[in-house]
Amino acid sequence: MRPAKCFVTGAAGFIGSNLVDRLLALGHPVVGFDNFSTGQEQFLESARRHPAFQLVRGDLLQLDDTARAMRDCELVYHLAANADVRFGTEHPRRDLEQNTIATWNVLEAMRLGGIRRIAFSSTGSVYGEAPVIPTPEDCPFPVQTSLYGASKLAAEGLIAAYCEGFGMQGAIFRFVSILGERYSHGHVFDFYQQLLDHPDYLRVLGDGHPRKSYLHVQDCVDAMLRAIEAVEKPVTILNLGTDGYCEVNDSIGWICSHLGVRPRIEYTGGDRGWVGDNPFIFLNCSRMRALGWAPRYSIRESVVKTVEYLADHRWLLASRNV
Repeated sequence: MRPAKCFVTGAAGFIGSNLVDRLLALGHPVVGFDNFSTGQEQFLESARRHPAFQLVRGDLLQLDDTARAMRDCELVYHLAANADVRFGTEHPRRDLEQNTIATWNVLEAMRLGGIRRIAFSSTGSVYGEAPVIPTPEDCPFPVQTSLYGASKLAAEGLIAAYCEGFGMQGAIFRFVSILGERYSHGHVFDFYQQLLDHPDYLRVLGDGHPRKSYLHVQDCVDAMLRAIEAVEKPVTILNLGTDGYCEVNDSIGWICSHLGVRPRIEYTGGDRGWVGDNPFIFLNCSRMRALGWAPRYSIRESVVKTVEYLADHRWLLASRNV
């Protein structure tokens, strides 16, 4: 079967660029779409040398530009989003525009171009403070606790409605936090940057006891590629994560041990780091496991690999400070 021509939004981002490289290696022609608000040119160095890759600089909030770039594609991987959960209440319109409205534009561009398949990066944050742990895909939703989660859940609803209304097929992936190569924001990034600046002192939001699950980016890409070929229903929702979790304090210990430092730790207090931060995220991933997928890396391995990547790519630390 001829590999499908793929359209990847957020192609210069952390997960998007890793996905682009894998799609090209598998023989897929790829159109990468990014506005470079957070994406990095360096992440696409390899892809841009590939004859089957086309980069389009554009904004998903511009429907005509999105539809034009998407023309002749057959499968959309929609990864572009505002992922700064922590600052959602400081910029409440950002999540709406970049996560929900942008997703509507992607769906409209697909409808206009007759494109039928979409894979969407949602989030485990849509479960809020889930009443069931580990949390399955059909868990009752509590009150939403973050604007990020609410905007992603709204995007999921739009995808489901377009699939039902226009004969599309959607795979919705609810991720835990992703780690690994090209990681550019989150707790490992923040802690590593702090420890470079002052190895004797580390400031931690919250009390260090929130429990979270993490997944390596290559395991994440493996899962998406396996699932997109296996789904048959109009809409399939799949959790992506490992079979375990760690405390923030565990992650701090692994990072400090790897760097050979023993900093004094100052906690800001409380059972969460910021408004909307869920103190326990652990997803039931048996539905994805039933498709024959299993993660290769443990959470500890993912944390250490991320630190190693950041140590070898310190330019990325500077790029996040401009």
